[in-house]
Amino acid sequence: MSLGLRFPIFPNECFKMLFRVALCLLLWVTPGLSQKTQAGSGGPPKYDLQAEMKTKGVVDEVNLVSDGVRSDFRELIIKNGDDKIRIYVCPKPFEDEMGLSFNKGDQVAVTGSKVTHDGVDVILARELVKGDDTLLFRDTKGAPVWNARTGK
Repeated sequence: MSLGLRFPIFPNECFKMLFRVALCLLLWVTPGLSQKTQAGSGGPPKYDLQAEMKTKGVVDEVNLVSDGVRSDFRELIIKNGDDKIRIYVCPKPFEDEMGLSFNKGDQVAVTGSKVTHDGVDVILARELVKGDDTLLFRDTKGAPVWNARTGK
C-alpha cells in the first residue's frame, strides 16, 4: 500500500545549499574562535597569584604610564645587576593621597605578580618595602586596595 508521497528534488537541493552555507560559516568563524586574546590589550593587566615573585633593586626611573584604563599609573624601573625590571605600583591619586614618593636611587624590595602587558614583562606590585616602610598596594588575592573609579 502506497501513501502516494513523493519527495520532489527541491528539498534535496535545499539541503545541499544549507549544508554549503553551514560549511562556509564554520570555516569563516573557526579561525576567529581559535585566536587567543593577548594580555594587556584593551584593559589593565590582571594579577596572577600563580606568577607571584619577589625581587629587589635600585630605582632607576620613575614614570607615569597607561595601564589600559588609567593614564596616570606609577611605574618604577628598578635595576638589579644588569637587569632592568618594570614595576607597576599604583595610580598617581593613590600615591598622592598616601603621601608616597619614589626617587631615583631608592632601594626597594617588591613582591608582586609577573605578567605581560602590551608585550612587555611587568611586575604588578602587591607589597613594596622602601627603607623601614612596607607599602601594601594589593590584598592577598591580588585585588587593588585603591578605588578603581577614582584611583584613590
